[in-house]
Amino acid sequence: MAVSVSRLAASGATQQRHEDPSQTESPRPVLHLPAPSVPLPRPYYFEDGLRRVSPYFYTYNTWCKERWRGRELMDVFQSEFRDRPIDYYRAAMVSGQVAVNGKTVGPHHILKNGDLISHTTHRHEPPVTADPIGIIHEDDDMVVINKPSGVPVHPAGRYNYNSVVEIMKAERGPGFEPRPCNRLDRLTSGIMFIAKHAKAAEQLGAQIFKRSVRKEYVARVIGRFPDGEVVCDQPILQISPKLGLNRVRANGKAARTVFKRLAYYPPASSGDGPRQENGVRAESTVEGHRPTAQATGGRKVDEGYSIVRCLPVTGRTHQLRVHLQFLGHPIQNDPIYANQKVWGFDLGCNDAEGTLNSDEDIITRLSRMGKDQVADAVAYYDEMVDDYYKKKAEKMSGEVCAVCSTPLYTDPGDQELSLWLHSLRYEDAEGAWSYVSPLPVWALPPEGASGPTQVGGIEDLVGAAGPAIDE
Repeated sequence: MAVSVSRLAASGATQQRHEDPSQTESPRPVLHLPAPSVPLPRPYYFEDGLRRVSPYFYTYNTWCKERWRGRELMDVFQSEFRDRPIDYYRAAMVSGQVAVNGKTVGPHHILKNGDLISHTTHRHEPPVTADPIGIIHEDDDMVVINKPSGVPVHPAGRYNYNSVVEIMKAERGPGFEPRPCNRLDRLTSGIMFIAKHAKAAEQLGAQIFKRSVRKEYVARVIGRFPDGEVVCDQPILQISPKLGLNRVRANGKAARTVFKRLAYYPPASSGDGPRQENGVRAESTVEGHRPTAQATGGRKVDEGYSIVRCLPVTGRTHQLRVHLQFLGHPIQNDPIYANQKVWGFDLGCNDAEGTLNSDEDIITRLSRMGKDQVADAVAYYDEMVDDYYKKKAEKMSGEVCAVCSTPLYTDPGDQELSLWLHSLRYEDAEGAWSYVSPLPVWALPPEGASGPTQVGGIEDLVGAAGPAIDE
């Protein structure tokens, strides 16, 4: 439950009784809480390899949506906003932290068209990696960046200042207005285009919309990926908008991805000698170390891993992650699609009909992650497993903020900060321009092994892509 109003009011306003003001004759004015601000410099500090943001007060504003009209304020918050406990929202409405049209109205207020709902909160942002935003190219119109993994592009959810847009504003000053031209998930790293003005953003956006831009990703996946170009054209369906969860389904939207293995690194064990890239030593096991099959499912405890090039022909949400999972080679540290506690030992491989795991079962298991369990993101064991289990994933810590009584989370684990999926290349289909980032560290040969350290052209992948698909 929220703390008393006097502890939150910057003006030192006297504490008022927690009664329901909707039962009084006229609504009280909203309390003078700290005004939203845009501090410069941003409230960043760096600790334990993470970029952190000191907690600060922030006011969210939203207009009454059509589906909210005629409903009680408490009912709307209970069904639409689930970041905090119901008791917190109820107390915030009584205290004035949640207000309608600048007035304290209480939880039973009936919303109507034109109402402006405000929520002033003590905001706690999750930390992100301290890795800098790399610059690949810059001119008068555009900045081509190498986005670090784990940093969202735009302010969203619990992230505000810890976003690419806000970090670049802080680094370049208040006159810089970054305009992202392409999308990358928070966990995905790699090439992004940041326009410096509206015209440049419109021009590149038009190119991407017309699909005259090719893009290539690289992923680190479980096991030995097949030889040659592999085309997956399984349709993809979103089965949970709330969780952002997708899977292969016959009634989903058309999708196509071309994959090609760049390297395979067999599992290593003591006395085996150095691991080799598939072009040098292609055996699926090394002498003296043969992984055993698990009792359930046909997977192996340690199958080694592959570095795979990925050419998405379509642009469905989580397309690369879902298609790799369906092919039996999910991204090795994927907290969703390589999670045995959610998908079972077969991890959704070839389960287009959902006969092994129903949608309802998957949604229920995934919704528990981060609440009372640590997400088992590394589904199969390699040399990093011991280190992985020593680190806690982000979950409720059991502590609360001394200022606002918000439940606090632990620091995120590695799997919340990084996904082994990287946007490697963007190029104009006519050859007018091309940008390629360096391979990420996790895609380079492991210590003692030989393997590729860069990627060639994408002609083979483009040739296997086939005709365009209407999206």
